[in-house]
Amino acid sequence: MVFRATSGLDKAFEVGILLKGLDGLLEVAGGILLFFIKPESLNHLATTLTQHELAEDPRDFLAVHILHSTQHLSAGSLVFAALYLLSHGLVKIVLVREILHNRFWAYMGLIYLTIGFMIYQIYRFSYAQSIGLALLTAFDGVIVYLTIVEYRKRKNHQGTGSA
Repeated sequence: MVFRATSGLDKAFEVGILLKGLDGLLEVAGGILLFFIKPESLNHLATTLTQHELAEDPRDFLAVHILHSTQHLSAGSLVFAALYLLSHGLVKIVLVREILHNRFWAYMGLIYLTIGFMIYQIYRFSYAQSIGLALLTAFDGVIVYLTIVEYRKRKNHQGTGSA
């Protein structure tokens, strides 16, 4: 049986889950790409992309942070980032696929995985305040809520024998 949205909340859940799946695909692509990039190449790309902006404003927040983040990369940190993205992306893809096929275990898997990443994101936010990280954490919170609601609804529906 394939997931079918029957209400507005179901539609919101479906859109959120599909965004999670797309995010998983992008993470896998990024992880694969990181295996082929040298730290020097990434630093050179960052320098090239930010030099015009830094020439206009040497304190440009985004340009300074992009440049700073690539200057301290090592081959080992790129391999770690690649493995992190690959594993995280693959797990998301599998969970989203299984949820869309109404596998109940995947709902709880997504809930626990997302809460775990939210905890990590909050920890990271305590070191480097980022609006992007805050928005990602809020989005993940909405996904957890919608997944819990949908899980309970499907579980109750299945329990009554009308699934």
